[in-house]
Amino acid sequence: MQRFLAALLISISFFVCQSVAAKIVLPAFFSDHMVLQQQTNAAIWGWARPGSQVQVSTSWNKKKYSTAADAGGKWKLQVATPAAGGPYEIQISDGEAITLKDILIGEVWLCSGQSNMEMPMKGFRDQPIRGSNDAVFNSTNNQIRLYTVPRAVKTFIQDSTRKADWKTAGPEAVSNFSAVAYHYGKILQEQLKVPVGLINISYGGSSAEAWMSVEVLKAFPELTIPTLADSSKVNNRTPTTLYNAMLKPFIGYAIKGCLWYQGESNNGRAEQYEKLFPAMVKQWRDEFGIGEFPFYFAQIAPYNYRNGANATAPMDLKANSAFLRDAQRKSVNSIPNSGMVVLMDNGEEFNIHPADKETVGKRFSYMALAATYQFKGFAYQSPAMDSILINGSIATIKFKYVPNGLTSYGKTLTQFEIAGADKIFRPAAASIRNGTIVVSSPLVPTPVAVRYAFRDFIVGSCLVRRGFR
Repeated sequence: MQRFLAALLISISFFVCQSVAAKIVLPAFFSDHMVLQQQTNAAIWGWARPGSQVQVSTSWNKKKYSTAADAGGKWKLQVATPAAGGPYEIQISDGEAITLKDILIGEVWLCSGQSNMEMPMKGFRDQPIRGSNDAVFNSTNNQIRLYTVPRAVKTFIQDSTRKADWKTAGPEAVSNFSAVAYHYGKILQEQLKVPVGLINISYGGSSAEAWMSVEVLKAFPELTIPTLADSSKVNNRTPTTLYNAMLKPFIGYAIKGCLWYQGESNNGRAEQYEKLFPAMVKQWRDEFGIGEFPFYFAQIAPYNYRNGANATAPMDLKANSAFLRDAQRKSVNSIPNSGMVVLMDNGEEFNIHPADKETVGKRFSYMALAATYQFKGFAYQSPAMDSILINGSIATIKFKYVPNGLTSYGKTLTQFEIAGADKIFRPAAASIRNGTIVVSSPLVPTPVAVRYAFRDFIVGSCLVRRGFR
């Protein structure tokens, strides 16, 4: 034990001496090949000798910025970025200079969530990504840069993430990067014709509360916040742990917006998620300090969660993931500047990681190009209920985002259900009439509610869309 303590003290002393004597130290994501958000004041921070003057020089405008390191050696400042372009260099010095090279200025998006966002282009073991080999083979593009924050779980806030490198898009880098994020960024770069930086901060199996702070989670007393003494017992679903280890060190990096694909691990807690998820988004926006940046999220795809102990349970148990998808649907109205990518046609009954990630990335890109970058002339939102009118035994549903009306492409509408005051949903007949859907059932003479494809797993075979297929 004494030898262990002595070795520990020597290690600590060595670390302190190195920290005092060393040149500038930066968080891992400030490095060669990075992308900075264009036309903004981008924060850069790190550590230097305590009390030293730190000077940052940017090659795009030959401007110098300076600040003083505090007593702990921490410093932070902002640099003005130009319109998209590059490559550029940044020199940082406290008397001994380091230079960051091959820096591009463009559009930076944070991509986060659990395994369906984390899933790389090469797929998981025994779970491939459809069409990935061709996509990877053709992925070389110096204007797309990729950064993945390594997995980590902590019960206290970290100053930096584990070491990783920015990579230029190419087969080796892309095969190991988020498939959803890559497909999104590829389309974005092709359409905007500017550099695109994609930061993947995801962890498979993670819960939403793992990405949130202690302060915000105080509003959810049913969730247990871990203490330092719990370090050996926490995981990627433990509240605050991924926020502490992976997200918080990155907050402050200038971004344009965020993509989010998560919710599977919160299945069964839809009522809580309806409040938890908007609280998470608000926390992130408050901490980044750049206003209500675009936040686009994927509605989780249908999947057969009803196995094992739940296999014979009644359909309306809240373990039915349709309740979670419905909570996500409601979140669009409670989260400003947000949008939801619908994936009802993208699920697999016995695979929680659907192989078609290109469709997900494409739908995210259409939403961002239309809502954030003001591209026009194409559809990017799925039909959403606008109102319901009850007239006797008939419910008439009016939709938003259907300028060209509705169609089932000649197929009979199925999977609609209708309920009365007893809240028992029964199969219903449905048809399209003058841009609305009319629903009824002889078993429900006085309806009060209608739902569609409200199952754990279901194939939306008669999905209605607006004028675009």
